[in-house]
Amino acid sequence: MKIVSVAGSSSDVVTLAAMHRALEQRPAVDHVIVHTGRDDAEIAALFEELEIPGPAHRLDVGDAPHGVETGLIMQRVEPMLADLGPDVVLVYGAANAAVAVALVAAKLGSQLGHVEAGLRGGARTSEINEAVTDRLADPLFVPARDSIDNLRAEGIAEERIHFVGSLPIDTLRRVLPRAEALDPAGRRGLAAGGYAVAALQPSATVKEALTELSRHLPVVDLPPSQSHGYLETVGLVAAAALVVTDVAALQEATSYLGVPCLTVGSSTDRPATCRHGTNRLVAAERATIVAAANRALTRRAPAHPVLERWDGNAAERVARVLCDGAAFPADGAPAEPWAAASPEPALIT
Repeated sequence: MKIVSVAGSSSDVVTLAAMHRALEQRPAVDHVIVHTGRDDAEIAALFEELEIPGPAHRLDVGDAPHGVETGLIMQRVEPMLADLGPDVVLVYGAANAAVAVALVAAKLGSQLGHVEAGLRGGARTSEINEAVTDRLADPLFVPARDSIDNLRAEGIAEERIHFVGSLPIDTLRRVLPRAEALDPAGRRGLAAGGYAVAALQPSATVKEALTELSRHLPVVDLPPSQSHGYLETVGLVAAAALVVTDVAALQEATSYLGVPCLTVGSSTDRPATCRHGTNRLVAAERATIVAAANRALTRRAPAHPVLERWDGNAAERVARVLCDGAAFPADGAPAEPWAAASPEPALIT
């Protein structure tokens, strides 16, 4: 069986790493990794940190306007998929790579699986990419029950949906001991639990809030526009007292790790992290962020939350669907009583 995984963004690679670990345990599976970007040092370092083989194929498409990037990926991936003849094509998340490859795979008649399906509530472009990819893909692998609700609301057939859990959490669990051993906080002269991490592109008001917060505890700035090692980031987040972010991957990571998180914005495509995790939506206003940070620092729960099926076995569930014909249906009662439907995440203003 030949499975081709196509990754575009760095977060796609983190998700793909868990999938590769699950598939490499199956001798009958030939897993081919394709990366849509260029062969740069940052991506090469990420593959090395995650201890997975580098891409067998690169499309060498750099950052460009959405239409140009999507078109170039489609142009270059079509002959590659036609030549490889995969049994299944897997795409990840909501980057332009996902929708571009989904369109090509659908036209070629290849089976298409979408990992991290059903996410809504994020940036407009991401929502468009997600919705189009979900329409074209079967099976759909969802990380949380709110994703199931989104797909149902759009008329997606139940048999296409598989509730597998979060693959990025699989990767996080695997690398966490190595990330903690690096002690990135200690190397900065910071005590565990004695600093905050900021990972967002802040407005002027957010910068004011972070400046005020830094008067009470150190703030480590990890702007998404700059390169940071994955292990370094995980190590810093795991030992932080608080994370202020607009990055979806960190909303998931903090919820798993039990670290208070403030997501600056009016919405999130990971509402499960607000309902059952440590994440809180906060308006981008100085006084609101500072007040929410103070509450989070003083009211931190002693026990880590346990999100449904975020148990390190999500990728194995995907492999069982693809290779063994297993099913993880969306219907039925939640596995834990707390996971029943709950209201939309509240925005702190």
